[in-house]
Amino acid sequence: MQTWIIYAIISMIFAGLTSVLAKYGLQNISADFGLGIRTTVIFVIITAINLIGAKYKEFANLTTLQVTLLIASGVTTTISWIFYYRAMKDGLVSYVAAIDKASIIITLLLSFLLLKEPVTPKILMGGVLILAGMLVLVWK
Repeated sequence: MQTWIIYAIISMIFAGLTSVLAKYGLQNISADFGLGIRTTVIFVIITAINLIGAKYKEFANLTTLQVTLLIASGVTTTISWIFYYRAMKDGLVSYVAAIDKASIIITLLLSFLLLKEPVTPKILMGGVLILAGMLVLVWK
């Protein structure tokens, strides 16, 4: 199995755990405060990884475009997380997570349009099934 697939599976498992752990952790505090704690932990861990691995030396490799795109990615991640935590605080995790994971539809569309990734019947069918699954899960 290719390494990226293993990484994706590990990501999937921990992403699933994240939502449930966060829902319990948000009891009696605001979504924004809970997100602040989570983000601080992420910052400390990633900073340690970069310092220990001496990855800070990669600054010299960065272009202005890369910095701009990574900052934009950070902003969009922040906005996503703020509203995810607010939705999770008030809603059912199973519904919120299902709607959030439907973001794959946006990812697919942008990967086709901007990254020129191939559009195949298999990918289109998978996207339709994900969208249908999300609608089944949240339809009242």
